[in-house]
Amino acid sequence: MKKRVTLTFPRRAIQMPVTYRLAKEFNVAANIIRAQVAPNQIGTLVVELSGDIDQLDAAIEWMRSQHINVSSALAEIVIDQDICVDCGLCTGVCPTEALTLDPKTFHLTFTRSRCIVCEQCIPTCPVQAISTNL
Repeated sequence: MKKRVTLTFPRRAIQMPVTYRLAKEFNVAANIIRAQVAPNQIGTLVVELSGDIDQLDAAIEWMRSQHINVSSALAEIVIDQDICVDCGLCTGVCPTEALTLDPKTFHLTFTRSRCIVCEQCIPTCPVQAISTNL
């Protein structure tokens, strides 16, 4: 099972090797999608956790016991079809190929289930047709 969550770390927990402990103690893989972490500041990670449902629940409970705020990451990429010119520039930076050009029509196709919300496509769009829903 997979869960996408946002982890907010208090200053005292920044140095903790959380992803290592998730893997070692709970057999949970953490794919880091976005990170904003600096010494002596509040840190934020958006991660996709993968593992058995019971292990995921135990890992989340452990993180909460360490005073790490765990919340669902609900951001999604939104494409304004009225603005999009189907140039395809975003397809070149999409690491999961969630954005592709249809080979017959040359229209942009977005496969939401493949999107990891890395946001690399947003600054690439020349007409600013791509954003997040947050």
